[in-house]
Amino acid sequence: MSFQQGLSGLNASSKQLEVIGNNVANANTVGAKTSRAEFGDMYASAINGSGIGIGVNLQAVTQQFTQGNITTTSNPLDLAINGSGFFEVSNGNQTLYTRNGQFQANKDGYITSNAGLKLVGYPAAKDGTIQPGAALPLQLPTAGVAPNPTSKITIEMNLDARKAVTLPLTTPQIDFSNAATYNDATSVTAFDAKGQDVALTYFFQKAATDTWNVYATANGKSINVDASGNPLPATTINFPANGGKPTSPAGPVPITIPSTTNAAGATTLAITPVALDLTGATQFGSGFGVTSMVQDGYTAGQLTGVSIEKTGIVMATYSNGQSKPAGQLELATFRNPQGLSPLGGNLWARSYASGDPTVGTPTSGNIGSLQAGALEQSNTDLTGELVDMITAQRVYQANAQTIKTQDQVLQTLVNLR
Repeated sequence: MSFQQGLSGLNASSKQLEVIGNNVANANTVGAKTSRAEFGDMYASAINGSGIGIGVNLQAVTQQFTQGNITTTSNPLDLAINGSGFFEVSNGNQTLYTRNGQFQANKDGYITSNAGLKLVGYPAAKDGTIQPGAALPLQLPTAGVAPNPTSKITIEMNLDARKAVTLPLTTPQIDFSNAATYNDATSVTAFDAKGQDVALTYFFQKAATDTWNVYATANGKSINVDASGNPLPATTINFPANGGKPTSPAGPVPITIPSTTNAAGATTLAITPVALDLTGATQFGSGFGVTSMVQDGYTAGQLTGVSIEKTGIVMATYSNGQSKPAGQLELATFRNPQGLSPLGGNLWARSYASGDPTVGTPTSGNIGSLQAGALEQSNTDLTGELVDMITAQRVYQANAQTIKTQDQVLQTLVNLR
């Protein structure tokens, strides 16, 4: 019996060394999870339930899905999961799972692993709206974005209540080249349906106490004129006596920006209607200042970069300063991740023991968050593995010694006369 005990101990120690060796070999493998050999003692069956153990056997090699250290990289498509969850990758027929976030874009724009498996998630509509549902391989956009004509301009500012009333000229009431005919001015760039820029300049003329005329030019041409072609105000702002929010206009004022010739010599298209919102203006006894100038138009743009947010949203950035979602990653969690079947290549497949995956977006439920431009390193504790290696070696030697001792005992018995 001692031979069997010692032999089982040798086999068990050998298996433990194999597990330790595999852990050490994958100490630098991104997303790798360490394994642990788990043993159970063996007893021969006995009627009275007692007896001497007959050795040890390997019950299981379990995977340890603890968090690995996260290190930053220079690749924006490198991804690390901070918390629970697995990336879902597809080979076209089967969905597999990995913690290895080393991804890149292939020639068709799909986000793929080194093995060519496609990362899956939710696609986005043309306007950037995420469309949750069945996960599909994520494909980065290649086309640019079409221009968007300006439809609303919002100005938040303070007009200096201390300014004197500007005496208007008889005809015209303002001369844009003569600063004495107005008090302040500011400008913004608008865009027509072709994405051509239109330089808008606003002139603020104090017409009376608490009353300001607002003139506007497009590429130097007044947007509102009388029958003789003289400039007319686009709108008039009236303030209460305390200088707070305007009493009129109470909301956005519709204006039309006429066709003009811009600085590049191009003939711009008329832009109509445009809602000019001045409800955020104030009139206090402090200097003129514009705190916000927002218009919603933009020119055409080409894709310049892609970034991934911690919620898994893939943001596409364009040369015109616009950005919009191009999709969102889906992650999977399992009730029993140790039941996943390891396939090699940093991949796992679902099994009966792991149960079906629970899918969702990063940071939702108990799913971890994403960190772009980073990778999760192996969770192997190299120091601990080396200590375990020494222990396994000692155990192996001790089991060999029991076999040697039993051999000597038998030899003594054989030599008895």
